[in-house]
Amino acid sequence: MAKLSARTRARKIKLLLFDVDGVLTDGKLFFLPDRDKAPPSAPELSARGSIEFKGFHAHDGVAISLARVAELRTGLITKRFSETVALRARDLKLEYVRQGIHDKRTAFEEVVKEAGLRLDEAAFVGDDIVDLPAMRIAGLAIAVKNARAEVMREAHYITPHAGGDGALRDAVEFVLKAQGKWKKILEAYIGERGPSV
Repeated sequence: MAKLSARTRARKIKLLLFDVDGVLTDGKLFFLPDRDKAPPSAPELSARGSIEFKGFHAHDGVAISLARVAELRTGLITKRFSETVALRARDLKLEYVRQGIHDKRTAFEEVVKEAGLRLDEAAFVGDDIVDLPAMRIAGLAIAVKNARAEVMREAHYITPHAGGDGALRDAVEFVLKAQGKWKKILEAYIGERGPSV
């Protein structure tokens, strides 16, 4: 049986799920001391006594809006739990948000089932080996440009941009272009935000 191309796989995609650290961000974790939450017994501040913050790329935010216009559902599956991610997910109006997930394959399967779709209708974007179980069962496995070598080897498509630098936008554009929707969605998106006539 012939191996399906990434474009052929992308034509079936109705749901795009992705990791956060290393995909939606550049993978760096920043902690700001929060003295109000520091454990009283510890003179130094631990991760629990800090506020975590992350940087997100505006192009990825637009990507989620473009996906919504195209009726492509979106969501995230991440191992860490972060209030910053919860806030960004609400801001982007993501339909599926799974944080604190150690078994990404099971979470991926559960979200796909909840969406009423088949595995070949869902894509996963990852960057590190913890993402491989979900990527291996996805209809379209996408690795960001700066993903680990093991992840890139198993990906059907590798984004031109690195995680946190517009990689999610690349993934959305690739899917919409493969489906022949890109120009129409782009015009619809611009039209929604243009001056009313």
